[in-house]
Amino acid sequence: MLPRVADSLSFLYLDMVRVVQDGTGVCAQIQVDDHRTDLVYLPTAALSCLLLGPGVSITTPALTTLARHNTSVICVGAGGVRAYAGILPDSLTTHWLEQQVATWADPEHRLEVAVRMYQARFKDADLPESVTLDQLRGMEGQRMKAFYKILAQQHGIGRFRRNYRPDQWDSQDSVNLALSAANTCLYGIVHAALLALGLSPALGYVHAGTQHAFVYDIADLYKADTTLPLAFALHNSDNPEQQARRRFREDLRLLRLLPRIVQDVQSLLTPPHTTTTDDTDEEHSERRDVRMVHLWDPKTGALPAGVNYAIGET
Repeated sequence: MLPRVADSLSFLYLDMVRVVQDGTGVCAQIQVDDHRTDLVYLPTAALSCLLLGPGVSITTPALTTLARHNTSVICVGAGGVRAYAGILPDSLTTHWLEQQVATWADPEHRLEVAVRMYQARFKDADLPESVTLDQLRGMEGQRMKAFYKILAQQHGIGRFRRNYRPDQWDSQDSVNLALSAANTCLYGIVHAALLALGLSPALGYVHAGTQHAFVYDIADLYKADTTLPLAFALHNSDNPEQQARRRFREDLRLLRLLPRIVQDVQSLLTPPHTTTTDDTDEEHSERRDVRMVHLWDPKTGALPAGVNYAIGET
């Protein structure tokens, strides 16, 4: 099964523990002191994704059990705010990856998804039905410019200009430093969610030319609600990068953002005419039964495997 957003244990984050397999199940060994080690057993059957933070070691038997329960394992930074590598179970269905590739490879469908991504940033705002991608880019630029101005006024800052210059990192102001640090954290969380779904972070719809193109696409949906207000709130900070990372981890409530990302990604990759508000259909869109391998056919899309298709054979 793919992650279901209604499951409270879809994602679990660990750090500073040793994950092992014993006679009962997979457990996290927590070193309390020199003479005491606590054990916390992990509900592997209920987990869609296990995030391994700094200081975690894991044994091969534990990984085998997680794979058997279709749990994705992702190595992340502190608080889950950076994703470094992912181990996906071979039984994970490729449904969403196929949806991504199909919409990305078709120029018309790719444009449709890109437009819907821009429209999602405006939330309930009324947009013309005939609006083009070029117009949406311009409208998005104006929206962000106005948002910067509002945040600057709220915090008593003069004129603000977004300035991301890695070659002049130390010369940037506190807001820009905090924003860059917080955005990096957000990218890590989005990256982890995409890997958990078995998607390719490289196949973006708005962004292109980088292994994180799709990560940037999805992260842009949340910056106005997360990283931007945080960065402006740290305009007087002596260490904006460090405080941005800490505040991001403390305030963001990681276990609530990840399911939200999963739901939004699945909605974007599902053709609009198939979406519905019916509870039964909603659950079906969130869960996909694991299918046996099938054969691709240009006419029907899929044919049963394990069948001899030789003419005249029975």
